[in-house]
Parts: sequence; C-alpha cells; structure tokens
Amino acid sequence: MYAVVENGGKQYRVSLGETVRFETMPGEVNGPVDLGRVLAVVSDDGEVKTGKDVAGAKVTGTLVENDRGPKVIVFKFKRKKQYRRTIGHRQNYSAVKIDSIQA
Repeated sequence: MYAVVENGGKQYRVSLGETVRFETMPGEVNGPVDLGRVLAVVSDDGEVKTGKDVAGAKVTGTLVENDRGPKVIVFKFKRKKQYRRTIGHRQNYSAVKIDSIQA
C-alpha cells in the first residue's frame, strides 16, 4: 500500500516503513507528525482511490531528524571580465518515517 501526499508544494509517494525527506517541518525529533494533504491511496490489491474517496485519508509518521543536505556549489563566471563568484547552499530537510496510512 502506498499514498501520494502533498507537502511544501511538492508531491511525494510514500509507503509504510519508508523514511522520506521533506522540507523542514515543525515538531520535535521522535515526535508524531501529520503529513499534508493526501492526494491518492493505492491498496495492495491495486485499487486506486482519489478525489472525494480520500477525503478522510490520513498519513502519519515519526520525525526522525532535522538536518541539512549536502553542500551545492554555485559558480558564476563571465569570461574576459575578471568576474567570478562562488557561493554554497545547504538545503534544510526533515526525515520522516511513515507509520500509518489510513484510507
């Protein structure tokens, strides 16, 4: 069984027991987290529920960690103009372990 949830303007496919990285979420580590809007639920026998069928659906999980991703280097360069800029960026994320999918 898996579900498609919307969180932080993005859609994620999640299944039971899986650990997924979302945008930073409020809450404490090892605390319960209620994920965003559920868009679709697919059961083990292949039945797909969307729209009004998943109006009461809920996906919950446990917040495993709040951390930062790897550094991404951004290098800007214009030839013959002596222009070079190097900046780095690390994106914050929250890792969530999926505990239950209620459809």
